[in-house]
Amino acid sequence: MEKNTRKASAKTTAKTSGKKKISKAAAAKKKRRKILFAVEAIVLIILIGVIFVMGKFDKLDKTVQINEDNLTANEGISNIDAITEGYTNVALFGVDSRSSGTFAKGTHSDTIIIASINNKSGDIKLCSVYRDTYLNLSDDTYRKANQAYFNGGPEQAIKMLNMNLDLNITKYVAVDFNAVTTVVDLLGGIEIDVQEDEIDHLNNYTVETSEVTGVKTTKLTKAGLQLLDGVQATSYARIRYTDGGDYKRTERQRLVIEKIAEKAKKASLTSLNSIIDKVLPNISTNFTATEILALATNAANYNLADQSGFPFEKTTKNWKKSIGDVVIPVTLESNVSELHAFLFGEENYTPTATVQAISKKIIEDTGVSQ
Repeated sequence: MEKNTRKASAKTTAKTSGKKKISKAAAAKKKRRKILFAVEAIVLIILIGVIFVMGKFDKLDKTVQINEDNLTANEGISNIDAITEGYTNVALFGVDSRSSGTFAKGTHSDTIIIASINNKSGDIKLCSVYRDTYLNLSDDTYRKANQAYFNGGPEQAIKMLNMNLDLNITKYVAVDFNAVTTVVDLLGGIEIDVQEDEIDHLNNYTVETSEVTGVKTTKLTKAGLQLLDGVQATSYARIRYTDGGDYKRTERQRLVIEKIAEKAKKASLTSLNSIIDKVLPNISTNFTATEILALATNAANYNLADQSGFPFEKTTKNWKKSIGDVVIPVTLESNVSELHAFLFGEENYTPTATVQAISKKIIEDTGVSQ
């Protein structure tokens, strides 16, 4: 069983200078992981704020309609008032769409992130839900978490998160990987240290990425730090067949977003305006203009506080040909308790009867309880 390392804290000041250096390095590494997770959410929030200010809200994708009345929370959530009044919770989806601007059902959400904003302090905490996590899709069907978006678009994906995790999410932001290609090219490329075991997989992915985006590229011929174009960067973010599998892929995705953010900070207003014009069709959200303005107004108060992945305690299993490799929460009930402690500071949270029932079903299905 794998253990999530989020709880690792800074060590007591070491007695030797050598230990101090190790401690500082560990702290720096932890800080970098936090920034990698946080960048994606912050970039999306700020981007949408800029869209509103520049009067371009209408260019966002409007093809997906969801009924927020269907996005109900489980009965019996003990901290529901505190969650509703004290936090703004948003679902962030990165969809593996083969057709630009396709955000409805029929596409998988390869990236699923819960962004929780503390309305009082401005702290933002992010929790990435692994796409292969075995959960109730909100209709008593048990499959990988990303299947929920495929079956019912963002509405069912949000219902899945609310039901399995005792949350109250009603808002979402979704982007497709075509947006990454466009942004990277308009920024003049990004520098990535490509490893030897990544080159062949990256080059293989460029074939399909080029076909989908209609953008030409070249093959990489060596490992090392190099400037990747849009197709290459998108292909790099899709690699999942090296050691670490999908966990490593999510690291690559966050690294690409980090590099994009670094270059965007240095870009001119003219360049940013061009990027926004071309990328908006690749963004979908149910935020209203008024809600976006409220988020943008408070952006200066936001603080990238922490990040983690869900489930915290997990194991993997190749199980059933119709499902394949899955990530199994061990157990869902205990992981949901830890999630509420992480996001909302709710220690010793007791999951609802709904979550407890789902947890028991997952144990029955997989045979994994410890």
